Amino acid sequence: MIYGVGVDIVSVQRFREVVERWESRFLQRVFSSTEIDYCLGRKDPYPCLSARFATKEAMIKALGGRIDINLKDIEVTHAESGKPVITLGIRLKKCLEKNGIKRIHLSLSHERDYSIAIVILEL
Repeated sequence: MIYGVGVDIVSVQRFREVVERWESRFLQRVFSSTEIDYCLGRKDPYPCLSARFATKEAMIKALGGRIDINLKDIEVTHAESGKPVITLGIRLKKCLEKNGIKRIHLSLSHERDYSIAIVILEL
């Protein structure tokens, strides 16, 4: 059974402008060091960064905005297959357990202008 669904779309150019304005302060406030290293290692890091930001926003929406969380508690990592997965911080993990959420499904996509993420929480 589905607990919640969240979707978010981010303009890559707008995200680039935010990062260029606030530089590392913004990145360190929003992303884990693993996420930052992974994205900055790419030829163009902004689609990668904006997709991860969209994931964080989609996760909050899937939860129904019921918890005040640090965006770094939602980390996008990769399974051995390369599939993106969400790794949770302790506080968020407890919230999901309390609500009986067993699985998190994540789909990411990006193209030149936009990045999108969809999160489905399953009981």
